[in-house]
Amino acid sequence: MQTLKQFSKIIDYHTGLVTLLALVVVFLCRQLGFLVDLPTTLIGIAVVFPLVFSINSAYKRREDALRAFASLKAHGVALLFAHREWPSDNTGHVERGGVLLQRLLTAVSHHFTTNGHDQSQSKQQIYDIFADFSRSHEQLRAAGVPANEISRANQYLRQLIIDFEQMNNIASYRTPLALRAYSRLFLNLFPLLFGPYFANIAYPEHPIAGYIVAVIYSLVLVSLDNIQDDLENPFDGVGADDLRLDVADEYSQLVNG
Repeated sequence: MQTLKQFSKIIDYHTGLVTLLALVVVFLCRQLGFLVDLPTTLIGIAVVFPLVFSINSAYKRREDALRAFASLKAHGVALLFAHREWPSDNTGHVERGGVLLQRLLTAVSHHFTTNGHDQSQSKQQIYDIFADFSRSHEQLRAAGVPANEISRANQYLRQLIIDFEQMNNIASYRTPLALRAYSRLFLNLFPLLFGPYFANIAYPEHPIAGYIVAVIYSLVLVSLDNIQDDLENPFDGVGADDLRLDVADEYSQLVNG
């Protein structure tokens, strides 16, 4: 049941439209006697190969985003521990570090789930939090934390900024647009181009065979395209494999750890 539930998420109106168009073209070709035995390798070269390449590229971007987000969380927790353990007189430092970490994770989640709306403002808010981290390190210095430890904390902060920028680049720069346009064009032309081939299958003894093959090909190709779309933006929360960014509350309990 879980498999069918996940499969149903990649079936949409585009799937139905392409499938319906394929059936109509097959019907017209059989009625008009327009039957052609086309090489099936053309489907693989023109449609399947570009789609699989795009899926692989989008999956790699998702994995890169996962690594960057994991690094961002890990270095944020390391800074929280620095606020908790390093000062000899810990009066408010751990609370300040916990608030900064929660603000950062909340702001990052908001930035990547706004789908392009007000992202310049949300990015500025994140950099304001980075600046607050830097000022907090100076308060740790004033509390007696050695200079080498403050230097290490600033290195953690630098890594936080790098991780955020890596995630931001993944969100801003997608898989090659020309390749996506090419794949979409041939995917939508596919029913017209291969209608005569499907009409020729088992003609005239078993006419239903051509329709069944047309439906299967349409489902496979459009489903691959929808999988690529789901993986294209791992932050939008649409696909089943997207990153779960709303984790701020899970790290709030570390303050009292």
